[in-house]
Order: sequence, then structure tokens, then C-alpha cells
Amino acid sequence: MKRINQIALFFFFLYLTSSAVNAQNADCWTSFRGNPQLDGTADVELPESPKLLWSFKTGDAIKSSPIVCNNTICIGSDDGFVYAISDSGELKWKFDAETSIEAPPLYLDKTIYVGSLEGFMYALDAETGELKWKYLTDGQISGSAGWVHSNDKNSKYIIFGSYDYFLHAVDASSGDSIWKYESDNYINGAPATDGDVAIFGGCDGNLHLVDVNDGKLIEKIVIGNYVAASAAMSGEMAFVGDYEGMFYAVDLKEKDIAWDFDEVGEIVGSPAVSGDKVIIGTRDKNVYCFNSSDGTVLWKFKTLGKIESSPVITNNSVVFGSGDGRIYILDMNTGKKKWVYEIGSAVDSTPAVTLDLIVVAAKDGRVYAFGMKDE
Repeated sequence: MKRINQIALFFFFLYLTSSAVNAQNADCWTSFRGNPQLDGTADVELPESPKLLWSFKTGDAIKSSPIVCNNTICIGSDDGFVYAISDSGELKWKFDAETSIEAPPLYLDKTIYVGSLEGFMYALDAETGELKWKYLTDGQISGSAGWVHSNDKNSKYIIFGSYDYFLHAVDASSGDSIWKYESDNYINGAPATDGDVAIFGGCDGNLHLVDVNDGKLIEKIVIGNYVAASAAMSGEMAFVGDYEGMFYAVDLKEKDIAWDFDEVGEIVGSPAVSGDKVIIGTRDKNVYCFNSSDGTVLWKFKTLGKIESSPVITNNSVVFGSGDGRIYILDMNTGKKKWVYEIGSAVDSTPAVTLDLIVVAAKDGRVYAFGMKDE
């Protein structure tokens, strides 16, 4: 009986832990794709017709993507500032990086981590914007950082790529270098991780699998073409597109390509994966939904502009921006349009999606927040 009670208690603890994680994910969008696996999913139900709540103007175009946590939106701008904006659209603080911020920020333990085109990774106090530390690479940082626990679980590492060809791991608290892994060309995207392995593509045309504990190469899978985007992990699979218009499913157990699809446009965004569906937008103006197991096209939806924004999958919908200046919500199962809002300026930024907000930025330099207005 004691053994049974222990087992029951263990599974009850797992349930509570899982519930807490899900609640946090629903309230916060802490990274570029919502979680370390970069699968681009949000466990929320979207309203039928979201309303524009407010917009916030920065000093230049925005290529960065927003994050949302603790009632605060954080984003970088080409004007050289990192902005923290309240969920009512008011400026809380801004940090002067003195050069364009294209990388999306990462929120972790009350700290904002964000890279700049000068090659700095900054750690900022999330409440005040005060600089905690900065770490210099030898190339620009265009992709978001991720994070992992150290092998002994006593500390956390921030991992990110740079145009200096290296994937860097630095101590989250101090900014001290832990290890560096050298690829064969620029690293433009963010690393996806399951806590043991970091996966990223690069301009060398390879998908790299790296041990997060020591930075050693596990496997290099040949893609063949420049990979501008970030891969998404889902179980034992990873999904990624390249600049030549090929989309790949990679079996991480076999360390080989499971299937590919070559009838799409250039891919500079990242896929979203949920269950048997993987969804990606391309520069041929279409969003494609594939069966994740075999690559069958389940549906596609055409916009009026190139798509560089990465889609987000919610419980029953897909949210993304387009170069045609619009934000779209589609039915996840059919690809039918459910809602559209015309901003009027290209949207390459990836949406941040929480229980109460859809936040996205545009080339007009504005951050837009959508939700339900109080009557």
C-alpha cells in the first residue's frame, strides 16, 4: 500500500508540475517561439474577432519579435533600443544598445537576454532595464538566445549563435563563457533544445546537433543549402526550411532526413509543430500545413505578400503576419481564414501569443497589441 501511495503521489506531483508549466506558458511568451524547443505553440483559445488595443511607436523599423511576461512586452528595434512596454501600451524603460536589435529577446529569471548587430549579448534587469552584464562575440547576433540547465543543475546557460560562426554558451548569471562550438559559416537563427541537445542550422548548409553540456558535436546532418531560419523540435523529430525553398523533417534518433518537400518558396521563418501538423510560411506568399509524419500537404493558404513571419499554433488556430501588411488567423485544421487585420506595413515579426494578448511588430516601427476590449 505504501508503494502504491508513493506512486500516486509521484504522478500527482507530475500533474501539478505540468499544470503550473502550462499556466505559465499561457500567461507568458518568454522567447522567440514560446519555449526552448521552438515549436511555436500556445495553449490558448483565441477570440473570434480580436480588437486592436493599442500600438506603440519606436524610432525605426522592427525586425525583432516580441516576448510577453509579467504584464510586460519586450522587443528590440532598428533604432538601437530595447523596449519594455506595459500591457496597456506605456513605456516602462528602454535600453540603449547603440546599434540595431534584430534578435528577439529571451526572458529568464527576471532577466532579459538579447543580442545586437555589434555582436554583444546583453543581460538586462527585466524590471528596470539596468545592464547586468554584456558578452562580446566577433560577429552580429541576429537570432534569439535559448537556455539550458548545466549538467549539475546548479546553474543555467544562455546559448546563442553569432556571425563569428560559433554557438556560444555563457553562464546566465555572470556572462562568463562556458564553451563555444564552431560551425563552418554564419549562424543566423536560434538554437532549439530539449535540455540535452542543441539543434541549429547555418549558412554552411548543415543542421548541427551539439551536446549542451560541453559543446561537442553529436552529429552534422547535411541540408545542402543556406539555413536562415531556426529549427523546431517535436519529440524525436526536428523541422527546418532552407533559403532555396526546401522543407525538411529530420529524424533525430536516426540522425537522418525523414522526408523533404521542394515546391515552396525561400524559407526565412521557423515552423510551428503541433501533433500531426507542421506549419510554415514562405516567400512564395503561402502558408503550408504538412502532415508531420510523411510530408503530405494538408492545406495551404495564399496571402498577397512574402511571408517571413513565423506562425504560431494555438489550440485551434494559426496566427502569422505577412509582407502584405496583414495579421491573419486561420483555422488550424482547414486553413480557412477566420480573421484578418490590415496594419498597412510589412509584418516580418513573429507574434507573441498569450491568454490575453496577441502582440506583433511591423516595419513601420510600431508594436501592436490585440485582444478583447472591455465593454
